Amino acid sequence: MTTEEWDALKEEVLRMARGHWEGTLAALAPQLQPALDRVGRHVPCPVHGGKDGFRVFKDVGETGGSVCNTCGFYADGIATLMWANGWRYSTALRAVADHLRVGVHSAQPVCKMARPVVSTNGDDDRLRLSLNRVWSESLPMSDRDAEPARLYLARRGISIPPPEALRFHPALAYYGGEKRIGEFPAILGLVSGVHGEAVTIHRIYLTADGHKAPVASPKKLMAYPKDRKIVGGAIRLDDTKSPLMLVAEGLETSLAVMEGTGLSVWCAINAVMLASFVPPDWVKRVLIFADKDRPTEQHPKGHGQEAAKDLVQRLWAMGIQASAIVPGGEILQGEKSLDWLDILRRDGKAGFPKLSAIDRRVIRSAA
Repeated sequence: MTTEEWDALKEEVLRMARGHWEGTLAALAPQLQPALDRVGRHVPCPVHGGKDGFRVFKDVGETGGSVCNTCGFYADGIATLMWANGWRYSTALRAVADHLRVGVHSAQPVCKMARPVVSTNGDDDRLRLSLNRVWSESLPMSDRDAEPARLYLARRGISIPPPEALRFHPALAYYGGEKRIGEFPAILGLVSGVHGEAVTIHRIYLTADGHKAPVASPKKLMAYPKDRKIVGGAIRLDDTKSPLMLVAEGLETSLAVMEGTGLSVWCAINAVMLASFVPPDWVKRVLIFADKDRPTEQHPKGHGQEAAKDLVQRLWAMGIQASAIVPGGEILQGEKSLDWLDILRRDGKAGFPKLSAIDRRVIRSAA
């Protein structure tokens, strides 16, 4: 692409993103979520760590801008994503364009120049090779060498055998921006799109003895090609084709719901993706096991609760029965949320509602 074409694409992306940067940053760089939950307030830097050196601007929804006292100043969402994910300018620009479907809903001329990007630039090819390489290097969670992953889940309070949908990488490179920090064991989860197509890989970096790796962002999504769409997708932890589906946010929380209910569960990864989740066409009913998050200025009813409510309303509009279930009890002092993994660790399986009880509650609320 020429310089003029790049400038035109950037102008269109920034125009489309204005007012939507919060959701865009959360979807493309989940490690920014703590800062997005506390807009304008300092949190640990998602790249170098620390205690309180990073914040997104108060107008982050409009600009996507952020600043780290150590790393630097990032005027817009493109710059923030380049820094947070270690992306090139072209990769970040295309990722935002893909997320916002620039060239699909827009009638601007930029859609004409967006088509040949794959054939004229090798970024997408390199991303595909990287994704395929990481997955091909991985091992089943039952493998003898996957002990760090099994230890990690056990330490988290999960006792069921890990589903086959998860894999283990014995030594996966971790980057902080452009800098290679080292190699760590990692749990891998394949993120599928709405139609089941492979999109990217979710990683949880670990230590050899089953703890989270000592890095700024132990949970990360890999960058993915522009022709793949993550919005609406999930980690499909179970391939059972049942008319009833359960969905939760984080990976460990989803595994806890699977253990607590004995039912099929898919992992939406975070609250933003939960709100946009699209179930497959064989599903007639969805139970959303939501996180209970503390209210914030940006999410006065709690981000997890708001995301679950948005999904319930959208699913009913699609003709799919849906209910949201929030953990009972108070959020502990010093904690940001109460999730279903907390319930499993606190109450065991007894802390999870039976399907019959959920049905009775739905009937009463409809009466």
